[in-house]
Parts: sequence; C-alpha cells; structure tokens
Amino acid sequence: MNTKLPITGDTVIEQEMIQLASGQQVPSVGLGLWKIEQDATAQVVQQAIDCGYRHFDSACDYGNEVQTGEGLAASLSKGIVKREDLWITSKLWNTYHRKEHVRPALEKSLHDLQLDYLDLYLVHFPIAQNYVPIEERYPPGWFTDPEAAYPVVEADRVPIIETWRAMEDLVQTGLVKEIGVCNFGCSLLRDLMNQAEIPPAMLQIEMHPYLTQEKLTRFCHESNIGVTAFSPLGAQSYFQLNMAEDDESLLKHDLIKGMAAQHERSPAQILLRWGVQRGTSVVPKTANIDRLRENMAVYDFSLSDEDMSAIAGLNRDRRFNDPGDFCESAFNTFLPIYE
Repeated sequence: MNTKLPITGDTVIEQEMIQLASGQQVPSVGLGLWKIEQDATAQVVQQAIDCGYRHFDSACDYGNEVQTGEGLAASLSKGIVKREDLWITSKLWNTYHRKEHVRPALEKSLHDLQLDYLDLYLVHFPIAQNYVPIEERYPPGWFTDPEAAYPVVEADRVPIIETWRAMEDLVQTGLVKEIGVCNFGCSLLRDLMNQAEIPPAMLQIEMHPYLTQEKLTRFCHESNIGVTAFSPLGAQSYFQLNMAEDDESLLKHDLIKGMAAQHERSPAQILLRWGVQRGTSVVPKTANIDRLRENMAVYDFSLSDEDMSAIAGLNRDRRFNDPGDFCESAFNTFLPIYE
C-alpha cells in the first residue's frame, strides 16, 4: 500500500505502508532512536523529518525522549509536518508492569516527547522487574539498585495480562491509538490474544537475514498483527557493545554486496528493501544525514523473488539482542526469554 507524503516545499516521497487491523497505516521505514546520543537526537529527528521520515521508534529505556521531543516540537512548530502525519512509537519499560505504574510511565514519555498521545505503545520485554520510582531514577535501566555491592536484575511477579489490561485502558482514554508488544514469541502472543479485549496491533522483534523469523512473521500476518523489525541491518548496532563478531556484518556479505552492485544500491538499501518487501516495517538507526537519506530511498526499486529467497537463505537464527546472553554478562542475572 502506498501513500505520498510531503517532505518540504514541492517535494514528495511515495512511501509503502503496512496496514494494521484497525485500518491505521504505518510507514514501512522509520527511524530507530536506540543508541542515538542525547546531544545529537533533536537535530537528527529534525533532519529525518526533512528527509521524509514520518515514523519514529522511541522508548523510555533509550534515554533520549526529552531530546526526541525537542526535535519533534521544533519541526511541528515550523509547520514542516503535522502531528497527524507522524507515527510515534514508545515502549513501556520492565519496571512499570504493575497496573498502577503503566499510565504514569506513559505520561512521563508523553511529557518528554511533548505529545498529547502516542500512535503506538509497546510492552518492551516480557520481563517484569521490581518497580523503581520515576522520581528516584529515570530511565530505571536493568539494575534494581546500581549502587549495591553486587547489583542484579530483580524480577517482579506480574502476569502479562495485568500489564495488558492497563495498556488497554490507555487506548480507552485516548492517550494511545494502538498497543502492542516487543520480543514475544508465538506462545506468548497466543496466550495474550486469548485473553485480550484489544488484541496486540504490532509485534516488534529483531529481524534481519541472519534471523528471518519465518514462522513468527507468518503467524503475525495470519493473525492481523503488524510486524516491525528492529536491527534490520543485523550486527551494526552491536559491534561496539561486543555483542557481535567482526565477520558478522551483513553489509559486507558477498551476496548482499553483489545484489547492491546489480541494483546500483548500497548494501543497507538491499537489506531494508528485503524487509519492506516482506510486509514488515523496518526501523534502522543512524545519526548520519547521508545515511538517513539513503535508508529512506528504498521505494523506487524491487528485489526479484529469487533475490528475496537468496537473502532469506542466509538465515542462521543468529540473535544479537538476547537478554539470555547480555543480562548475565552485563547485569549479573540470567534472564532468558527465548528457547
């Protein structure tokens, strides 16, 4: 599904959209705000809007929602874009899963983003942690007490449906248009859908050619759940975190480079086009203006069925963002959520 969105002046860009069960449409390419430095975020958001981005993927845990809000407010006040033309996503952090904490957490994000409502609010992880008051530490992060002699992640016993009922209340009050989840598998989605009054509109998961998630993506499509891929370029965001090896870059893979040469595109554009053609939304992160433009320029070419299959054939079920790995090494706590 396509729609033309104005950028600046007489310039327009035709973007492909994914349609949710409600009829709402989400631009298939967005800007992921994870790991963008605070002092750069406001400018990056404004530059992205100038480049045609209308979809922004934020979260409490990213630590830059104040600066994201400054960038959004600047572009809105200049009339460069209207609020109704933007799709803004944020996420509920693990420490706010109890029903009484969900709305205050959302209201904090809305305040920081300088918005009256979110287009989409997601449960960030199927992990409930002990509550950390907003006024005590924000974002709260993973440790319950970072100053402890041996800090750990402390779990809280909160059923997912308790959190979800509070998320549904946000929709009823008009503070959120759509609700969804991140990092859920088929079993958790089935359980949630069997109890939900408002079914999840979106699942956000790590997805790239090394982790194609074929069954989960098909299940979502057949269940009218939209899918957003984070880390659609693969290992790029994980090198500096020592969560990926040097030889795991998809941008340097011979197959991807060969297709890039054939289509006269960059390797990143091939990877993003593959995600878009699968019917998913992709939210690559960059703070570089040239890359912002490059990542958006994926709508005027297509990959063949043979190309799509060849790229999917790279799958090795390689997950870079796994709490079962990084929480033990970084936060002294074993927290697996995937089998």
